[in-house]
Amino acid sequence: MLGYLVIAGFGTLFIAGVPVVFAVLIPAITYVVVEDLPFSLLASRVTYALDSFPLVAVPIFIFVGNLMNLSGITERIFRFADVLVGRIHGGLAQVNIVASLIFSGISGAALADVGGLGRVEIKAMKERGFDAPFSAAVTAASALVGPIFPPSIPLIVYGSVTSVSIIQLLLAGILPAIVCTLALMVTAAIVALRAGYPRSDRWPRIGEIIRAFLPAAPALAAPVLIVTGMLSGTFTPTEAAAVTACYVLFVGFVVYREMTVAHVLDAALLSARNTAAILVIVAAAAMFGWILAIEEIPQAFGAWLSGLSTDANTLLLLVNVIFLVTGMFLDSTTATLLVVPIVAPPVVAAGVDPVHLGLTIVFNLMIGLLTPPMGLALFLIGDIAKVSMRSLLRALVPFYVPLFATLAAITYIPALSLTIPHLIR
Repeated sequence: MLGYLVIAGFGTLFIAGVPVVFAVLIPAITYVVVEDLPFSLLASRVTYALDSFPLVAVPIFIFVGNLMNLSGITERIFRFADVLVGRIHGGLAQVNIVASLIFSGISGAALADVGGLGRVEIKAMKERGFDAPFSAAVTAASALVGPIFPPSIPLIVYGSVTSVSIIQLLLAGILPAIVCTLALMVTAAIVALRAGYPRSDRWPRIGEIIRAFLPAAPALAAPVLIVTGMLSGTFTPTEAAAVTACYVLFVGFVVYREMTVAHVLDAALLSARNTAAILVIVAAAAMFGWILAIEEIPQAFGAWLSGLSTDANTLLLLVNVIFLVTGMFLDSTTATLLVVPIVAPPVVAAGVDPVHLGLTIVFNLMIGLLTPPMGLALFLIGDIAKVSMRSLLRALVPFYVPLFATLAAITYIPALSLTIPHLIR
């Protein structure tokens, strides 16, 4: 009974507007006091949650994303993508989508894409005649590819919570990310064709592609380095994060020569703040989850879910509903830490591959970044583009179609997620 009161306490505090970390911690601490448990348990659970080698990758990839915006990598990726696909209907909208896929192969975070590359993309699109709401919508929608393409901070968090192979999870995101990118490009082309948005005057010549490629080549090599290193077993995802950070520093200081020590210090400070915001939730959620486990809430939920159906496809539909709704209110890290340990066991027991389930859950939560009332990407991109929430949502409507189509494909075509991981087992 106390377990349900703890959940109710969290819900009440969250609805009342209390910051998530306190909405999680206050009911947990109250439970410890009421049950007369030693306070040392709080410290031990927090320490246990943060003593995780895979989680070390999170602050490093955050650091990498911040470094990229200071090293000249962002602009070179954008210029190369412009030459490559600027002639397709939609012009810079297509550039925006392709550049997001490339950028996400280094940063691993949707909000890093929105906050870093998004500023460059939206400014360029406005200057070439695209209206601000459409520019913001393309930027926000394409940023959702990042968290399912390796490296991926949400998939790393999911793997650390469920003890699923993080390498398998990261590799599983490659095909879905490509499918989503192509679907977004088709949508952008249709919208741009109807609206009469500009595109490049002609297709690029081979020489022009080469001239744009060479400055961007060091940046484009980073995703290849990450994936190849993990595929070959040369390094783990955490080690991949460290290698990528060293590589970006080398590119910024030696190759592009645009990075300074001051830039590195600024990136480190910003990364420390961002990391603290994530890891404090990880610590609080660990205590919360431990209490729910004591009260056997996951077992009760699993029995209830199994009672509804034992069919894997039906359970996956329920997973989509649960995490789409959860993603409307909670950020992906909090939702993963609080909800996944409860939902995942009965679904896996029904025969769903845990890697496939991970991709399904994470993409649901990424769509939540673009869903009111708490979609963080909506607020960030609205602030960058200086557009109202109403106009942004109106411009986003066509892009929800490819996003939900990709979600359906990930959910009900397991081979889309599992083909590459199975090839390297």
